[in-house]
Amino acid sequence: MNFGLFIDKIVHLEHLPLPGETAQFKMSPPYRQALLKMNEQVIKNSKKAAVMALFYPNINNETHVVLIKRKSYKGVHSAQFAFPGGKVEKSDITLMDTALRETEEEIGVPKHTVTNIKPLTELYIPPSNFTVFPYFGILLKTPIFIKQESEVDAIVEVSLQDFLNENMISTTIVKTSYNIEVEVPAYNLNGNIVWGATAMMLSEIKELLNKVL
Repeated sequence: MNFGLFIDKIVHLEHLPLPGETAQFKMSPPYRQALLKMNEQVIKNSKKAAVMALFYPNINNETHVVLIKRKSYKGVHSAQFAFPGGKVEKSDITLMDTALRETEEEIGVPKHTVTNIKPLTELYIPPSNFTVFPYFGILLKTPIFIKQESEVDAIVEVSLQDFLNENMISTTIVKTSYNIEVEVPAYNLNGNIVWGATAMMLSEIKELLNKVL
């Protein structure tokens, strides 16, 4: 979709109610509701993080959204696909400040160039005990991405057309942090399998966009 048209349409997002967990659960692992119930008390004291779902025009003025592939490491989110973002630091005044700071650190987008359109529904991640607060943001100009070598393995640019394509939804078998293999819903974006928390956040964004585009 032409980015100018996209901008004209998303102004209507501001007053739309969030689809929330209803949309998130469409792309959630089958065991999620049970885990949430088990962790009701833990969630109240979970660590906080924030991420940015960043939409922008590519060099052809077509709308894209950016994801990152995390480095491989000894942790629960090793080599997974995600939005740029991370944990709250003491210097962050708000959760949006966290998302903007981390976006600048991880993909080189200056925080003053990002326009926040809408906060999205928070999401608890049991394996790492984080509650993640996502934000929907836009850039008005084509960015020059610079990846943070220490944390980011790759930057993945996904066209809006591919993201909204229902044929890009599938399932995949993954080994969870609990060392069991399960079949989970996933997006196939540029040949990358995106599942878990990021897929759930994408599901809410997709439902919002389908109401205005």
